[in-house]
Amino acid sequence: MATVGIDVGGTKCLGVAVADVAVAGVAVADVAVAGVAVAGGAVAAERKVATPRSAADLLATLSTLAVELAAEAGEALAGVGIGVPGLVDRRGVLHVAPNLPGAAGLDVAAELGERVGVAVAVDNDATCAAWGEHEMGSARGLDDVVLVTLGTGIGGGIVIDGRIERGAHGFAGEMGHMVVDPHGPPCPCGRRGCWERFASGSGLGGLARAAALGGKAERVRELAGGDAESVRGEHVSLALAEGDAEAAAIVAEFSEWLALGLANLASIFDPDAIVVGGGLVQMGDALFAPTRAALARQLPAVTSVELLPATLGERAGAIGAAFLARVPAPEG
Repeated sequence: MATVGIDVGGTKCLGVAVADVAVAGVAVADVAVAGVAVAGGAVAAERKVATPRSAADLLATLSTLAVELAAEAGEALAGVGIGVPGLVDRRGVLHVAPNLPGAAGLDVAAELGERVGVAVAVDNDATCAAWGEHEMGSARGLDDVVLVTLGTGIGGGIVIDGRIERGAHGFAGEMGHMVVDPHGPPCPCGRRGCWERFASGSGLGGLARAAALGGKAERVRELAGGDAESVRGEHVSLALAEGDAEAAAIVAEFSEWLALGLANLASIFDPDAIVVGGGLVQMGDALFAPTRAALARQLPAVTSVELLPATLGERAGAIGAAFLARVPAPEG
């Protein structure tokens, strides 16, 4: 039997089939297939397809992908998990989806379930990624974990006592919209000074543009073609890799903002670890060293939390969704 997990993005859908593996009737605890180790199974098939724009086309694509992935794995389809970028309630209805405008209000769980003939679990994509890292990534073996994903914005997922924390309505984990400066820049959510305005990939670019417009960050500005307004976070990463001191100063400032939100999360949830994922993780110790130092300064003396890089990369959401399909649906 196989469960399929699909991570729905604004431009692409990444799906995996996680198949049970047994030898002489005994399940194998850890099996590596295609470079991925999965507890109790193996990633037996993987595929990417473009994300359709309409709700009807999205459902058709997801159902076809789920069936074909199970067939490619050579297993019967046992369940489907879907991670979507938006607010999903406990019944699997997608309420808010800025990157999937045609799917807002779609009852993904019910309508996709009718098409594939098996149970469908649906959750926020970052929540799925958190579950993936908990099940087989850097947070494996830890019962209390917070995942923070640093991309254009900030997403997140929460695991408490070995279970996903969804909140009363299913919307828990939108930590990027925690306000850290009420007088800060406006956020697309309608408020000001949200954490993601400072500590996301966009936030890093904003700090770098401000430096470049102030006559600093010369190498960063050069990498952006000499135009300070064109500076983005990736230009900071490139300059940092070259050993540029001004890029390092920008990252140090960024790390203080990142640590501020991480310290708030640590104070609220008291997790074993906070896992940081998303594209900025590729900066490695150049990001994690100053962030760990800033976090240690900002946490209360009695509080400690391990800060870990995510290890599943772009597969995290899909793998987490597949494992989501293996656990009972949340009540409510």
